[in-house]
Amino acid sequence: MDEDIKLILSSTDEAMSDALDFLEKQFSNIRAGKANPRMLSSVKVDYYGNLTPLNQVGNVNTPDAQTITIRPFEKSLIPEIEKAIMVANLGFNPSNNGESVIINVPPLTEERRRELVKQAKAEAEEAKISVRNERKGANNELKSLEVSEDLQRNVEGDIQDLTDKYIKRIDEMFDVKEKEVMTV
Repeated sequence: MDEDIKLILSSTDEAMSDALDFLEKQFSNIRAGKANPRMLSSVKVDYYGNLTPLNQVGNVNTPDAQTITIRPFEKSLIPEIEKAIMVANLGFNPSNNGESVIINVPPLTEERRRELVKQAKAEAEEAKISVRNERKGANNELKSLEVSEDLQRNVEGDIQDLTDKYIKRIDEMFDVKEKEVMTV
């Protein structure tokens, strides 16, 4: 019986941790004004019929705070890379010089910063919902076990403590991202 409870707690902890990892990935796609290669982490290029991550078809660099350059391993990929960046809908307008793809990262307006904070808030809320769903699933799994009411109450308390810990961590991550986006 104790093994079942340990399994419920560890799988719940792992699932909640996965929600944080996913949130971190989502936050990395929300730009904060400075050029960063991670801004293009969601871009997939059609490479001979396969959707391939951008960083696997070329070198992605930031020569300065407002520019991202992608130097493809094969020059024939330049049009595909430009198309993939446009399809990713990141708000960038790529150009090329025949050797590499160049993206000028425009400075964010106050209005755009507020939109990005709203987007980050929505991502944080999604992560919280995911954590709460894990809590609900764990509590339901616990109820299916035949344990004493005292033990059930104690384990539900442990599950709630886990939930509170992850919700607090999500709030902290959001605060950091908000500060990053709003800083000019």
